Amino acid sequence: MTHEDRGNYAGKHSGKATDPGIVEKLETLRDQNQITCAAAHRAAADLNVLPSDIGVQIDLMELRIVRCQLGLFGHAPDDGPVDTNIQVSEDLKARLANMAKEGRISCKDCWDIAGEFKISRKDMGAACEKLELRVKPCQLGAF
Repeated sequence: MTHEDRGNYAGKHSGKATDPGIVEKLETLRDQNQITCAAAHRAAADLNVLPSDIGVQIDLMELRIVRCQLGLFGHAPDDGPVDTNIQVSEDLKARLANMAKEGRISCKDCWDIAGEFKISRKDMGAACEKLELRVKPCQLGAF
């Protein structure tokens, strides 16, 4: 959801209820009305649930997800945007092109490919930006 939707994230989950165990965990990790992507994924791992389940609960709690690990959103101005001047190897270009469908690649695929190529997730986000690949869907359901 976009910043215009702030305060109505729960609207995309009509009929869903909060999970007390997940909410309790997220309460310990939140900072005011936001939670980092890394903290959300840590909660998923700690609770042995899917990141998408955490994302639903984040939305129901009306929390904002910040500091995307791919560097795509929610960063402070001093963090700066991803480096679109990054040099993307031919092997990485080919791998991304192979995984992308209709100009899109999933967040999960980006994480997996970053691991294969031993590059940071933020550099993977930069590579996708440079190659004009749209990262979607987000593992947490932010987009």
